Amino acid sequence: MRRTRAKHILLFFLICGFTYAQEELKLWDGQEKPFYKENNLKEFEKEIWGTTAVGNIIEPTLTIYKAKRENTGKAVVIIPGGGYELVAMYHEGYDLAEQLSKNGITAAVLKYRIPNPESSDQPHKVPLTDGRRALKIMHEKAETLGVSKNEIGVVGFSAGSHLATVLGLWKSDDADEDPDFTGLIYGVTNLTEGNQGWLESNLYHRKMTEEEVVQNTLLDLVDKDSPQAFLVHALDDDSCKLEETTLYAQKLVDNQVLVETHIFPEGGHGFGVGSAADGTNQWVSLFVNWVKNSEF
Repeated sequence: MRRTRAKHILLFFLICGFTYAQEELKLWDGQEKPFYKENNLKEFEKEIWGTTAVGNIIEPTLTIYKAKRENTGKAVVIIPGGGYELVAMYHEGYDLAEQLSKNGITAAVLKYRIPNPESSDQPHKVPLTDGRRALKIMHEKAETLGVSKNEIGVVGFSAGSHLATVLGLWKSDDADEDPDFTGLIYGVTNLTEGNQGWLESNLYHRKMTEEEVVQNTLLDLVDKDSPQAFLVHALDDDSCKLEETTLYAQKLVDNQVLVETHIFPEGGHGFGVGSAADGTNQWVSLFVNWVKNSEF
């Protein structure tokens, strides 16, 4: 009797686990990966920044976490950071996806390819192309996921936030590759001398052309059609300065685009879903509330 009951309990948990299990998709399954060249790179995981990050990504994936209860009909593609050298898949990816799905928001974690000259003939185009492909997939699966095709956004961290900003401002010829809203967490929006050097070193792997400098002057690209944004930063962030957020917020306000901004006195850089000790963990519930109650 007890064994039978134990089996039933185990079966119940297996069924529940299957129902809520995430789905991992190869981003370019059955297609030729754009800007790809043959290489001998091997993907690896590395303990760094107090978390686990992934390097040498050449097979990008999208891991989808369906809304677990009270589906809001809204979805986000999560883009972890890592300086375009690594991808912090866990504390800036899977951990957030779990929390969003529990709150009725379908989340999809993007493991995008690292812009590496060894694996691409045009490395600077690789993250953007993967990001657009992720949004396209979410639009294609919207009906199955119970998601509105007009309420699919992106949320990015650090370098991932830079990519999220680019996805929002560089309009694609295919509207299904554009986000309807953006969450920018300790992001990069301002083309300072330091940021230009970082992009040339880690994304372009060469000097940018004059045209590319104009394209990457993101603050000048904000207009009335830019997506609504939710911005988060810590005052003591020494890697991405607070101005990256405040200047972008002001540009959105100037163009009458709705924006919500949260600045924490402490937290530094790379706090992911945040910590109760410094209060940065509050941003996730604030983001959930913003997504649920905004019209995109």
